[in-house]
Amino acid sequence: MKTLFTSIIALILLLGYKANPTREISGTIVSASDGLALPGTTVKSLPSKTSVSSDKNGKYKIVIPSTDTHLQVMNLGFVTKKITIGKTDVINIKLDEDNQALKELVVVGYGKQQKRMHKSADMKMVAPPVAEALAGRVVGISANKSIMATGNGAHFYQAPQNTENYAHITENAFKKVTNEPLSTFSIDVDAASYSNMRRFINNGGLPPKDAVRIEEMINYFDYSYAQPKGDDPVNIVTEIGTAPWNSQHRLVHIGLKAKNIPTEKLPPSNLVFLIDVSGSMESYNKLPLLVSSLRLLTDNLRDQDKVAIVVYAGSSGLVLPSTSGDNKQAIKEALSKLSAGGSTAGGAGIKLAYKVATENFIKGGNNRIILATDGDFNVGASSDGDMQTLIEEKRKSGVFLTVLGFGMGNYKDSKMEVLANKGNGNYAYIDNISEARKVLINEFGGTLFTVAKDVKLQIEFNPAKVQAYRLIGYENRLLNNEDFNDDKKDAGEMGAGHTVTALYEIIPVGVESKFIKSVDALKYQDVRQNALKNSPSSNNTNEILTVKMRYKQPDGDSSKLLQKPVIDSYQDKLNKTSDNFRFSASVAMFGMLLRQSEFVQESTFEQAIALADGAKGTDKEGYRAEYVKLAKSAQLMAKDLRNFATTGKEK
Repeated sequence: MKTLFTSIIALILLLGYKANPTREISGTIVSASDGLALPGTTVKSLPSKTSVSSDKNGKYKIVIPSTDTHLQVMNLGFVTKKITIGKTDVINIKLDEDNQALKELVVVGYGKQQKRMHKSADMKMVAPPVAEALAGRVVGISANKSIMATGNGAHFYQAPQNTENYAHITENAFKKVTNEPLSTFSIDVDAASYSNMRRFINNGGLPPKDAVRIEEMINYFDYSYAQPKGDDPVNIVTEIGTAPWNSQHRLVHIGLKAKNIPTEKLPPSNLVFLIDVSGSMESYNKLPLLVSSLRLLTDNLRDQDKVAIVVYAGSSGLVLPSTSGDNKQAIKEALSKLSAGGSTAGGAGIKLAYKVATENFIKGGNNRIILATDGDFNVGASSDGDMQTLIEEKRKSGVFLTVLGFGMGNYKDSKMEVLANKGNGNYAYIDNISEARKVLINEFGGTLFTVAKDVKLQIEFNPAKVQAYRLIGYENRLLNNEDFNDDKKDAGEMGAGHTVTALYEIIPVGVESKFIKSVDALKYQDVRQNALKNSPSSNNTNEILTVKMRYKQPDGDSSKLLQKPVIDSYQDKLNKTSDNFRFSASVAMFGMLLRQSEFVQESTFEQAIALADGAKGTDKEGYRAEYVKLAKSAQLMAKDLRNFATTGKEK
């Protein structure tokens, strides 16, 4: 009898057992006031916290545990809505405007600032083409005030306080060669500024000036430079042509190409994922995107690679000890269990990550921390100075640093740039999963495997050929001339397959320019200046400049010098220059326009677009084509915002 009873109970349990089932909910999200689609709306399923965002048509699709009971729907400028999940799998949602947030609007365009009060019904103040083209998207942003266009007009609302932080940039000016014949700087392979700029434009606004670092925009793209030959891991290429924005000036294009290394021949990796799981990382474009990005990287790991996971919030901790790349499931499971909450003890997390990386150090391998965060440190070492000191100390361990930035609103770009610069590493901003694929898969070797460290450039200009020069970008990478030969001075790193591009605008001898400022005649320097002008080394050569480069091996302490003299020969017809030259010139021009540079001269959006459109080359991944679309969007925004700010109406 007892056996029969046990069997019946077992049968009941077996019949009642169900695997953890899921269900798919889908629908469309629109504004209750006008019925227009709301793209970019966050849909979070509770209590599992599974989340997705609606597409450009306001449609969403989310796979959730069947035990979830509610959907939480959030969109900036609209009242957050909590919906009970019933039996239907199709849930269409209408969001009401947050009337408390429809307040004062301030728009700052190109030119003077003007302040006006608006009501949401005052539709005459917004350019109709913008309202139609960018329905439901933010089209103008200044500080924390925004204007949202919809098909029926524009809604004005007060956005949450924006605490994003960018280091101030003072643009490089022209320097007279007779006074300063040398220009010295550290190379920069970071590309965060470009993808961050793209985020602003895709969200319907222009980026702040200081968010635009022109060298990072240029170096976002790969260029078809020749591979290095011989034992040196880097090759130097040069080209000179007419500056597109001033036909009297010339543009010097300097390119560096690091040697390609097939993935299977790369040394084994000892990686530590250092992940910010503080409360500020909860939104869909932070921790969820971060986890998806690192899962992509995990899929690309080899058996000889290993990964540990360290997290930090109110305190730091080891989530996953160093685990072989052949156990991808364990790595992915550890990533999937992460959730956001608490304050941000960034300093403690970094210390623990370096400790773990050092304990698992692979001699001759790639030892690297991948820090993924929004940069909003607020507990422990948090100031840029404190973090810089910490990183400078820890980099002596031989562990490199890659910084991946996520999110918006409280994004701390300046802090993350310092970390990457001082930690022998690189810095990328991940605004979507496609960017994660570019950085962590397509550019796997360049992002994670250093082939040359402390790479510095020093350019010497010939005063018989050049009156003045200006380095475009690299403002935060400038070095003293004596730093070039100082092997203790830190500089940038190049990864396998990386390209680096630098542009100089030069004013040839004999060309009059408003950028060359006059000073009173010097009483004691005439002899030196005359000697310089008449020296055999400057007059009896056809060289316009010499490029010098220093680099160290990844595990070395002594630098090696490479030199390349450049002949005074240039192409005066832009259409005869290389795709590399024209495309990089277009990006530089676009950057100057976004920065409203005093050196913009005859630059126009039209010319920047035309230059790039004719220089896309093979563009296998479509990055250059995407840039052209961004430039066209920025052109429309700049025009409408300028007209709105100065006249209050469309022209």
